[in-house]
Amino acid sequence: MDRQRSVGRGVILAAVLGLTGTVLGMPAAAAGPGDEPAPPVEWGECPEDVPDDLAQLQCATVPVPLDYSDPDGEQIEIMISRLASKNPDKRRGVLLLNPGGPGGTGLDQPNFLSTQGMPASVLDSYDLIGMDTRGVGHSTPVSCGFAGDQEYAGNIPPYAVDDAGVADQAAIAQGVAEQCAANDDEGRLRHLSTANIARDLDRIRAALGEEKASFLGYSYGTALGAAYASMFPERADRIVLDSNIGDTHLDHDGMRRYGQGMEETFPDFEKWAAARHDAYGLGSTPEEVRETYFTLAERLDEAPVEGINGQVFRLATFATLYREASYGGMAQYWQSLLHSEAPVSNAQTDPVAPSPHDNSWSVFLAVTCNDVEWPEDVETYQRAVAEDREQHPLYGAAAANITPCAYWQEPLEPPVAVNDDGPTNVLIVQNQRDPVTPLRGGELLDEKFGDRSRLVNVDGSGHGVYVLGDNPCALNITTKYLVDGTMPQKNLTCDAA
Repeated sequence: MDRQRSVGRGVILAAVLGLTGTVLGMPAAAAGPGDEPAPPVEWGECPEDVPDDLAQLQCATVPVPLDYSDPDGEQIEIMISRLASKNPDKRRGVLLLNPGGPGGTGLDQPNFLSTQGMPASVLDSYDLIGMDTRGVGHSTPVSCGFAGDQEYAGNIPPYAVDDAGVADQAAIAQGVAEQCAANDDEGRLRHLSTANIARDLDRIRAALGEEKASFLGYSYGTALGAAYASMFPERADRIVLDSNIGDTHLDHDGMRRYGQGMEETFPDFEKWAAARHDAYGLGSTPEEVRETYFTLAERLDEAPVEGINGQVFRLATFATLYREASYGGMAQYWQSLLHSEAPVSNAQTDPVAPSPHDNSWSVFLAVTCNDVEWPEDVETYQRAVAEDREQHPLYGAAAANITPCAYWQEPLEPPVAVNDDGPTNVLIVQNQRDPVTPLRGGELLDEKFGDRSRLVNVDGSGHGVYVLGDNPCALNITTKYLVDGTMPQKNLTCDAA
């Protein structure tokens, strides 16, 4: 029982952490940060907490302006990592990487993708460059001061069963926004935005001595890559955007698509569990498995088990859909909850201890809230929750719920507009069934880029396609583009593996 509970809590953590041309209003002095002289990069050992079992990585820091409207003002540091090409004759440049978020570390990303099966031709063609983006980890970190016992569920708001649930969450969200503002003694949070991170990318490109930079980004990394390709079309080389949120930023509509994504992906788990009814007892048909989900969620709404309520159960199930490899652990967890009569846990978290997620949650909020204005009135969220509870009953009433962005200070500049005037150099790769970035996100971004992009529509399930998935068609198309520059002539579909 304890092992099964730990499986569920591990899945919950994955969900909490895992989730997102001309820039209007950008000062002229900051229009071309890559044109400024860049100090040379001095490579050395990476911090001890950066996973690198094969001892392949080197790390360095690159100074960038906190505020690009004041380029000679306060400087912050961005730590980057490098997995260098071992074949100088085939090396063609650098491939900047972003694993998503915003808020997660990316220093280990070159090593991670290498161990996951990044093709040797790509490893020969590029130095893979990972990084902690501004505010994250080893890059002049920021903090909202989240405590271990704080009543805040993380990046995705909790499921609201009614209007009162939205109102309750509004009070928590307002408190979090005020806490972040009060804890920002050095005034750095306001300068965390996708536009500024894209400017940082171009500073990194210049510091590495490269005329152009290629980019591979997953999830929120697609917003960052879209922004970089839009702001610096002449310096963006080959751009791959995998598992797309649909724009250069995450807004309320984008987060509401989480509900759509779960509805489209959950049938894969339904079929998997129904085929294993003899082992797990969750239902002998997909329809019965779906009914078990609602039964458990409503039961846990009324009587939590060992601290797991309906909100947490829904979040854990949502996170399970990221990878089919998680299905077995979640099926065991459902099974234990179906037959458990354990009381609510009275265990208390140390109220003094900081949350281990403080930095990642703080960066997610700052970037998401600074990128674009969010609705400010509670009634807007109550209407959205009511609509999505009906349209996307599995998870819509969570994804549409209110976040601290409703109470955040106004953004310093408008969101980056997708620039469709440039080279055809944006390859958009997208699973048809993805819980957090559904197919519609890839379609939207492809529509906005117009002739600059091609969409590879993959008959697959889960979050992440290139290297992270198992579709040979998508792997080959993306690899050929990165290595040879072969872009599909038109949008295409990859059949299921």
